[in-house]
Amino acid sequence: MRVFFLFFAAIVFSSCSSLSQYVVPPPSDMAPQARQAVVVNPQGKDFHAVVTGWKRMSSGWQRVLGPWPCVVGRKGFAPEGEKREGDGQTPSGVFALKRAFGRDIKIKTALDYREAGADDFWVDDVSSKQYNLWVHGAPLASSFEKMKRDDGLYDIGAVIEYNTDPVVAGQGSAIFIHVWRGQGARPTAGCVAMEHRRVGKLLSWLDKNENPVIKIGR
Repeated sequence: MRVFFLFFAAIVFSSCSSLSQYVVPPPSDMAPQARQAVVVNPQGKDFHAVVTGWKRMSSGWQRVLGPWPCVVGRKGFAPEGEKREGDGQTPSGVFALKRAFGRDIKIKTALDYREAGADDFWVDDVSSKQYNLWVHGAPLASSFEKMKRDDGLYDIGAVIEYNTDPVVAGQGSAIFIHVWRGQGARPTAGCVAMEHRRVGKLLSWLDKNENPVIKIGR
């Protein structure tokens, strides 16, 4: 048993060490009002990436979460300002984190939380006036996502406030942090995805009173 434990610990340590080379702290002047920051940094040139969580201290940013493996869009990161609907890329930039969602009535988080029901949808139809909005009831759109999915990807998650204020048609919609599919072996359509328990740990740490942000890309 002791040999197995040491072997397992060595694997975990090796995995964390291999991710450490991709850890990049937030810039010291980033979003001065933000006291929490999530950083998603590329790991190589494909859809794999690394997530870390940082708290702003008097001495600067201190890492408190991660590094954790995650996946992004199947075509990687869009250059800042170049994300478009359906391009398979994850937008680069700094965005607010205000809202969490999931299947349960409530979860442990200090973000604004909304339970997803069978009549909740997120519109991705660029011609709809409800584009990039969470809609309760039948959407006035030809294309939309169910917020209460059967595959578990949205069992717990957070909205990345990309293209939400103002909403610009065609520049991308439904960009979330959510649960990954296939243990990280499969990319997303543009979201940031990781293991369920780590999404939960991240949301339990985030606090809207700390003005949290997420920095995506280099």
